[in-house]
Amino acid sequence: MRIEPLAVPAGAAVLDALPRLALALEGGHPIAPYAASSPPPVLPPHDVGGLPRDLAVVVGTSGSTGTPKLAMLGTRAVRASIDSTHTRLSGPGQWLLTMPAHHIAGLQVLLRSLLAGTTPHVMDLSGGFTPQTWIDAVDALPATSHPIYVSLVPTQLSRLLTDAAATERLARFDAVLVGGAATHPDLLNRAAGAGVTAVTTYGMSETAGGCVYDGQPLDGTEVLLDQDGRIHLAGDTLAHGYLGDPARTAAAFPALPGRGRLFLTDDIGHLGDGGKLHVDGRIDDLVNTGGLKVSPRLVEEAVSHLHGITEAVAVGIPDPEWGEAIAVAVVRSTCPGPNLAANHALTVSGLREQLRGILPDHALPRAVREVLTIPVRGPGKPDRAAIRALFETVGE
Repeated sequence: MRIEPLAVPAGAAVLDALPRLALALEGGHPIAPYAASSPPPVLPPHDVGGLPRDLAVVVGTSGSTGTPKLAMLGTRAVRASIDSTHTRLSGPGQWLLTMPAHHIAGLQVLLRSLLAGTTPHVMDLSGGFTPQTWIDAVDALPATSHPIYVSLVPTQLSRLLTDAAATERLARFDAVLVGGAATHPDLLNRAAGAGVTAVTTYGMSETAGGCVYDGQPLDGTEVLLDQDGRIHLAGDTLAHGYLGDPARTAAAFPALPGRGRLFLTDDIGHLGDGGKLHVDGRIDDLVNTGGLKVSPRLVEEAVSHLHGITEAVAVGIPDPEWGEAIAVAVVRSTCPGPNLAANHALTVSGLREQLRGILPDHALPRAVREVLTIPVRGPGKPDRAAIRALFETVGE
């Protein structure tokens, strides 16, 4: 058994990969998908004879730093993910592909379609993701008796909700899965108000994609938290480990006596009403300012609630007095509110004044930068390293 690098093209040509994906789903014919526009992946040294017998897909993580890890997903894990997704939704359906298919979220759209016996429709992204290209893609969907589904990242959902015609087409879908990055509650409220059935998803390459929908684990998945709030996942969708990296595998996938294995995520969270999982952010994104830890997501949600701001990402930057300070990159609305008029510069002092009483004093931003768009990486996740690079000094 050998792992075959599989070039995944963009656009409708991605459908040419479906037969090879179907073979991979049988097990024993594994692939390592990569973007056709990039060089083939260099697979780390590994024992071919020691590969899992049901190995189907080796997929790279979109990790935040360092060398991406290669998660080994077996047929059992992939099929368990697909079956539990269809059980939670309205059954197998017709999918619209709106994201790169070499990432786990896009790849799962193709794999779910294969098991559903449907052919996914592919959105033309050659000119970028715009409301008009979305409208064209939805209008070209073939008539079907199946439920219709789509997976989006929050930025895509936000962009579509600004356009009435695009929003109307969003509301046609039986479910709009939203994942890949944190989804602000206001965005979900806007979607619900427009009749859009948005379903937040939480998961990663190591769990064959989303395994927690709207805060509730899918069938066969269990969510556990340690005393520090670190999220652990258990269940049928876990990867076998990382290709050619037994040390990382042992650290990330420890055995849980009597209950199989766990996957130790790099996220922290808490359980709310009804045991609903709330993800507070990544462990390595926590900002330690003056000896107190701050979750960037709490700052981002507070800032995004302010009139005139549509997006915000908070990061920690070096500070000689506090160790780290909160810095925020924001995207201004084209129709700002009274407190953030378009002709007024956004200052740290003004921002702190508006947030005082909403955030504790140690979590108030000490630097702010306006940007036209938030830098992203992978499947729509904020590029926090690029955002930190915007802040060379602290101050207004």
